[in-house]
Amino acid sequence: MKTDRIKIVECPRDAMQGLHDYIPAETKSKYINALLKVGFDTLDMGSFVSPKAIPQLRDTAEVIRQLDLRDTVSKLLVIVANQRGAKAAVEYDEITYLGFPFSISATFQQRNINSTIEQSLERLQDVQELCLQHNKKMVTYFSMAFGNPYDDPWNAEIVTKWADKLVNEYGVKILSMSDTIGSSSPKTIEWIFKELIPAFPNVEIGAHLHTTPDKWEEKIHTSIQNNCKRFDSAIKGYGGCPMAKDDLTGNMPTENLISYLEKSNLPHGLNMVEFNNCMELANTIFPVK
Repeated sequence: MKTDRIKIVECPRDAMQGLHDYIPAETKSKYINALLKVGFDTLDMGSFVSPKAIPQLRDTAEVIRQLDLRDTVSKLLVIVANQRGAKAAVEYDEITYLGFPFSISATFQQRNINSTIEQSLERLQDVQELCLQHNKKMVTYFSMAFGNPYDDPWNAEIVTKWADKLVNEYGVKILSMSDTIGSSSPKTIEWIFKELIPAFPNVEIGAHLHTTPDKWEEKIHTSIQNNCKRFDSAIKGYGGCPMAKDDLTGNMPTENLISYLEKSNLPHGLNMVEFNNCMELANTIFPVK
């Protein structure tokens, strides 16, 4: 297996969005400015969705204005759920990526962004068109990629069929396969990546894995063994899907991902002094996990 550098997408947005107590914009920007020094490929740092849906991230525009991007290699990503959010996001030169959540689980798509799958495809098209007009790139988050708890149809063939539609009909170039409720296993991870990555060689296919503390290593190992080279994670595993039934289920902890890469002699290119500073700063921002 090649030892290309693994892309790490740090996700302070996902870590913060479910917190009830508001984190001031100044605190958010201080944390993100520290993350910008680490060398992550991308920071998933905010959201242009309705403040009623995610009140914690109502200040994303203000946070962006407080960021120091002069000496960073990291690119910024924000989540949008419709054309209105995309129109707001593309106005910021600082933003490179617009993330759009798409699910083949009709139940979850309705619960997550209040739309049918058909409506979501229309929204995805709107977002893609704005990205192309404004020199942005869309990241499609393929939620419930590894199964769903609603008994909606799911298997690797269905996932591949939808991926083919998104790639060939909508021009999607980056697919992040999202383990929305932490239900993935080595078997399903192998199944998905072994199907998708060879089938779409010109598409960047990543892993947005949620996990419990005892399952993280097997999920990373299986993903990498099946040629996944893009991972979303969050320091200390903060965040995750609020619908996960297990309170221990959260985002993939970035420090665990880094430790696996170092143990496996896989390059990550991060500044570990700055990363450790961010670990300490996180202790002052997030509740004890």
